[in-house]
Amino acid sequence: MGATIAIGQARALLCASRALDLARPRVMGIVNVTADSFSDGGRFVDPARALAHARRLLDDGADIVDVGGESTRPGAEPVGEAEELDRVLPLVEALARDGALVSVDTTKPGVMRAAVAAGAAMINDVRALQAPGALEAAAASQAAVCLMHMRGEPRTMQQGPHYADVVGEVRAFLSVRARACEAAGIARERIVVDPGFGFGKTVEHNFALLRGLAAIVALGYPVLVGWSRKSSLGAVTGRGVHDRLAASLAAALACVARGAAIVRVHDVRETVDALKVWGAAGPPGGGG
Repeated sequence: MGATIAIGQARALLCASRALDLARPRVMGIVNVTADSFSDGGRFVDPARALAHARRLLDDGADIVDVGGESTRPGAEPVGEAEELDRVLPLVEALARDGALVSVDTTKPGVMRAAVAAGAAMINDVRALQAPGALEAAAASQAAVCLMHMRGEPRTMQQGPHYADVVGEVRAFLSVRARACEAAGIARERIVVDPGFGFGKTVEHNFALLRGLAAIVALGYPVLVGWSRKSSLGAVTGRGVHDRLAASLAAALACVARGAAIVRVHDVRETVDALKVWGAAGPPGGGG
């Protein structure tokens, strides 16, 4: 079934030759093969270590592994295409051979094309396919696409972001980008949207978006969210980046309760367990 079905009914996301059933929330595990990502930069630059980590995430219950070769943390500097390809392609190829559902986290059309050719079934783009040639590269594939909202660019996005209505503006942007994808020939059933928590947004903006997430879900596309270990959680809890597991789980469940279909996380095992309990508990107000 397509992504237009009402919230709470079975949906599926088409990812190349596969269909990801979204009748229950799904978990995307993060593998950053970068030197400067905010949480795990430098830990998985070695290809063998990155592959072992990705396989561990899959064993822990990840439905999708998201491979990124360029940091998008606040203040991050861009990486050249050749270097990004060197970082991500060996991992994408190995995971695809394993039969994993692999997403590539990139803004570059050349990386998109090469990663899809290597077996990636999803393109996760923080710029929502706005780079020249990105929309065409995605349309030429059969991969799913995730369109994220970001105000500005990673290097400058946290320098005084301002919105008159953050929920309305993010919703409108995602609607426009999704319609552009459909006009380019990308099937609606291949499209995911992401409000971009932490990307050109203050702590207040992020929590306003969380509270208003149902308005994004109401666009009719599966919604992916990424709160894992982010600074807004530290602002609320006072915890450092590696001590935000409980906060990350709370944020993930708050998003799922408002209709999010996919949660993008570092801590897969714990998130999978939390979602199992959340699912077993049933909807609010249910009898027992």
